[in-house]
Amino acid sequence: MSGAAGVGSVKRDEWATYRRLLGYARPYKGRIIAGILFGVLFGGSTTGALVALKETLASVFNPDEFGLGAVLAVAMLLPVFGLARGLGDYFSTYLLEWVGNRVVLDLRMALFTHLQELSIAFYGQARTGDLISRTTNDTQLVERAVSTVLSDIAKQPFTLLGMIGLLLYLDWKLAVISLVIFPICILPVAMFGRRVRRSAREGQEKMADLVGILEENVTGARIVKAFGMEPYEINRFLERCRGVFSRAMRVTRARAAVEPIIVFISLIGFALILLYARWQQLTFAEFFTFGAALVAMYEPVKKLSKIHLNIQQSSAAADRIFELLDQPIRVTQSASARPFSDKVSRIAFESVSFAYDDRPVLRDIAFEARRGACVALVGSSGSGKTTLVSLLPRFYDVTDGRILINGIDIRELTIDSLRRQIGLVTQETILFNDTVAHNIGYGTTGATREAIEDAARRANAHDFIAALPDGYNTVIGERGNRLSGGQRQRLAIARALLRDAPILILDEATSALDTESERLVQSALDTLMTGRTVFAIAHRLSTIQHADLILVLEQGRIVERGPHRDLLAAGGAYKRLYDLQFRDAPVG
Repeated sequence: MSGAAGVGSVKRDEWATYRRLLGYARPYKGRIIAGILFGVLFGGSTTGALVALKETLASVFNPDEFGLGAVLAVAMLLPVFGLARGLGDYFSTYLLEWVGNRVVLDLRMALFTHLQELSIAFYGQARTGDLISRTTNDTQLVERAVSTVLSDIAKQPFTLLGMIGLLLYLDWKLAVISLVIFPICILPVAMFGRRVRRSAREGQEKMADLVGILEENVTGARIVKAFGMEPYEINRFLERCRGVFSRAMRVTRARAAVEPIIVFISLIGFALILLYARWQQLTFAEFFTFGAALVAMYEPVKKLSKIHLNIQQSSAAADRIFELLDQPIRVTQSASARPFSDKVSRIAFESVSFAYDDRPVLRDIAFEARRGACVALVGSSGSGKTTLVSLLPRFYDVTDGRILINGIDIRELTIDSLRRQIGLVTQETILFNDTVAHNIGYGTTGATREAIEDAARRANAHDFIAALPDGYNTVIGERGNRLSGGQRQRLAIARALLRDAPILILDEATSALDTESERLVQSALDTLMTGRTVFAIAHRLSTIQHADLILVLEQGRIVERGPHRDLLAAGGAYKRLYDLQFRDAPVG
């Protein structure tokens, strides 16, 4: 696994990568064909302009042989060819760059969609910064591989062929001498190509590290400042910036070295052509046109020779994109899955085990919860409580055993219909940079303002929402950072209340509330639990004393089960947790 993102680094054939990349351009082949046709117009009109220029020069500098009418007729062809060349250049560039940018859009959507389908296990190994970098920076780099390369392929070969034909027409011997030089220009491209690909990939990985540090620093700003770690973070960021700079300059050196070498080789050839022109006593019109054709050849040769470099650099970014797209989707929906539409009456865990990779987390979990029952999960950190409830909405799939709803294996149900049966409030409150109303209504399609406000009231959130500058229309900032911890948690509870699902998962749902708010919200939750199946994780045992069934987990196993009074009387693991938590509690 790559340390950057839990995404493996695989050495790929750049041409195979590029062919796969071009597959994303295939739906737009109509625009590509049109772009190529305009490229033909560009190349043909460039050649035609030079032919017209030769005839114009001959007529201007030999007035005895050509009348004024002939001069004007030939000269008028120049703006016609110029207009045709401009139209070909504009439409070819526009159409093919449209394709390139559309491929970037499609790739980004493919990546984002794939990220939605990957399991929670993937996100446990991935780095946020690396995923962001692959979805934004890497996709932007491949735009060059599509639009620039396609644009050059569409225009430059036709210009090059036109110039070669013109050179052969003017003086085939001189043309052969000139053309022998051009293949030499390809040598520096082959020499620097692999260096560009390797350095480009390293640069993208360093950029992902950079984005990761930035993301961590922004989200952890309070801790950074509290512990006085600003100098450390600045140095860490500077080190990564230097890594990005170093790789970027390697690519720049390799790319920058190509053109001077081509120019040097071309000037040697041009000097030889001057000597040949003197020897053969070419006319001014012939020599000027020949020289102009050679100069016109320089641009397509230069661009075509750099195509390999562009493909190398962009393929490095495409590799990272396809590595992410090739990540397997661990939690899948079978073709025969059916939607769940019954009332939830019974949930059963049958000999359920689960492991992260090869590391066991849950072992032989078995219990049953009837409709309206409250099942509480307690145990030390790392005992598997959160993982256990995460199996129910299929954030992960069981390694062994099965989970049943009304006797149906949840893997036989559509994922969407399964998750619509479940309301969730997590210990880590997840809110979005949107309005209060949108955050409460998130996941409940078509929720009315009245329903949103009612849910907020039952979660003891309406009063503080009404006091906000724009009430329910107040934008709460990224992760809800404009609210207190207790306020954020109450919005999350309101969101679950509004969903009104028959199964409720509470993962430390009241942990961020003060005593008074906790009492009011717990009362609302008690009302909500009626007729519903509830799974509650709690470190504060006072919140789950009235649970119908308490499961005590240690190292992924259920070591005790029963109601609160029975477990206390048994004097086992639950009693030890209870005594540890309440031994310092004030009396009275």
